[in-house]
Amino acid sequence: MSDPEPLHLLDVLIVDDEAGMRAGAERSLEGFTVALPDFGETVAFSVRSASTGAEALEELGARTPDIVLLDYKLPDMTGIDVLAAAPGAADFLTIMITAFASLEVAVTATKRGAFDFLAKPFTPEELRATVTKAARSIYLQRKARRLEEEKRQVRFEFIRVLAHELKSPLAAVEGYMHLMKERMKGPELQAYDQMIERSVTRIGGMRKLVMDLLDLTRLESGRKKRAIETVDLARSAALAADAVAEMAAARKVEVKVDSPASLPLRADPGEIDMIFSNLLTNAVKYNKEGGRAVLELRPAGSGTVSVRCSDTGIGMTEEELAKLFGEFVRMKNEHTRGIDGSGLGLSILRKVAALYGGEVRASSRYGEGSSFELTLRDAEIPAPEADTALKGA
Repeated sequence: MSDPEPLHLLDVLIVDDEAGMRAGAERSLEGFTVALPDFGETVAFSVRSASTGAEALEELGARTPDIVLLDYKLPDMTGIDVLAAAPGAADFLTIMITAFASLEVAVTATKRGAFDFLAKPFTPEELRATVTKAARSIYLQRKARRLEEEKRQVRFEFIRVLAHELKSPLAAVEGYMHLMKERMKGPELQAYDQMIERSVTRIGGMRKLVMDLLDLTRLESGRKKRAIETVDLARSAALAADAVAEMAAARKVEVKVDSPASLPLRADPGEIDMIFSNLLTNAVKYNKEGGRAVLELRPAGSGTVSVRCSDTGIGMTEEELAKLFGEFVRMKNEHTRGIDGSGLGLSILRKVAALYGGEVRASSRYGEGSSFELTLRDAEIPAPEADTALKGA
């Protein structure tokens, strides 16, 4: 005899001002189970209820449910208002209950994230069928998230091994190139100088590509270890400017940091270095000779800093701007030929900024320059890993 399938509970919140409707829905779901053979599980339902929009928001704030049965017409607000104000609305499936079904209500509710609708009056069988559909959708979403996470982990492991295997041979070849350059003397050997210099530059570019890939996949897979502490962003920005000083001098680009004397933020120092380094490196690389790059930092409220990096460089067209943050995206035009890069810097910048609740915004005028803006907020201290099996983490 085979073992019974594991039984898991989905949390259901019923929001309706009619006591009879709430009681009837609770009775319909009491003891009801849904078999999910594709996942090897059987789902039961734990039910709680609220009679007003305010009560619903309290329940949603206390604990995020899996499914919300939400009446459209409540005494204090509409179900649409509840969805608009609900914390974590993207984390639960909403089934709208309404006796005032209309196309306008359906469109608005769907835009707010409603999964399905039940028109009053409905039978217990109709309620169970709708909840069954929601349960299957929840588990399909969780399976998709698990598969996506597995894909990210495989990608990270592949890049990690690749980086390890390439690091030593690349360093050895680069060392031999430098040795050849130092020892090759005489007019007959000078013709090889440029060839060696180009080879050294390409090896450096390959090494940076591998390290950028490693950074990107480490961020995607959640394998990046974070050390959150109080970081002086003004000092970090000054160090980033020093790091690009040689490249800026070669291109006659003036680099300026405009910041208060001290600007503390709770952050990982390495992540802040990634952000400032990517911004300033691009501002110098894609600048015009004799141009200017400015990194501005400003306090924007408690635990929040606004960042803006602008340049007087070659700029971008609207078409180039639209695909700017994709992976391996390189702008190819008459101005960018000969500019080295992995095409991953801005993708990494966007992912690191997201760790601080920031979204990178870019603006540009072709031939005049570009500007990148984002807001950084105090990082949360990483919580210890918890049992998230039910949520399909």
